Amino acid sequence: MHEPLVFALPADAGFAGRLAEAAGAELGQLATHEFPDGESSVRLTTDCSSRDVMIVCTLHRPNGLALPLLFLADAVRRAGASRVSLVAPYLAYMRQDAEFHSGEAVTARSFASFLSRTFDWLVTIDPHLHRIRRLSDVYTIPAVALHASSDIGEWIAAHVESPVVIGPDAESAQWARGIATAARAPWLVANKVRRGDASVEVTVPGLEEFRGFTPVLVDDIISTGRTMMAAAAHLSGRHSRQPVCVAVHGIFAYGAYDGLVAAGAARIVTTNTIPHPSNAIDIVPLLGRALRAGSTLVQIPTHSQ
Repeated sequence: MHEPLVFALPADAGFAGRLAEAAGAELGQLATHEFPDGESSVRLTTDCSSRDVMIVCTLHRPNGLALPLLFLADAVRRAGASRVSLVAPYLAYMRQDAEFHSGEAVTARSFASFLSRTFDWLVTIDPHLHRIRRLSDVYTIPAVALHASSDIGEWIAAHVESPVVIGPDAESAQWARGIATAARAPWLVANKVRRGDASVEVTVPGLEEFRGFTPVLVDDIISTGRTMMAAAAHLSGRHSRQPVCVAVHGIFAYGAYDGLVAAGAARIVTTNTIPHPSNAIDIVPLLGRALRAGSTLVQIPTHSQ
């Protein structure tokens, strides 16, 4: 019986090579080409007949990836793969989870439908679940959410002196609690009041009890970073130690990284679900262990369990 086969589009080739090794899989080879009119082609150069194939694609900036990903999955299936799965360290289109204005597309459901038709199963890291409580609410294939809280907590314990973990708003409480447990640290949740599209006010009740601690702001995603910037600025002006900002996924839209530095962050750290200079926490071992232990997905728990 052949070991699983891993393919990736060029942007994820390095990550996929390390993941293939961690998961006990073979790294497949392919060639891609973009034509002058912007159309693209994919050609497999590794035989995948009767193989269990995993396609690695972190879905940051997904619009330019969706069609090449579809073409690759289709090529693998036509080449005789026994099963085609998606390993998406970052899973896009989870925020638009309701029709906020009349006539809007609920893109979380649309994208889930697209991926469910394209793949047999998927695995991701800490998707942004809010009104959609579990991936199975929108995905019709087995969809597994792994959690980086232990890896983040271990990094904090090893690299931050006397940490107090702080969630920048009520939605982040689940991340703060899990990460603080792994870091063996106390935790707090900030109060957020939005004054407008670009104005957020944050306070941290109970902070005065932790004057000798290093505040560590944690969240699942830093996108525009407005909430974390406000929290970092609040802490920088009222605490003896500058805050450390940590997130699973670092999107850093609209200059968010520089904004956090300006707000007083002593360090900004993310996992490597999305490539960025802030990547300091490696989630390849987490994915590799899961793929080794649960290639059938029977043993890997879903987000809701």
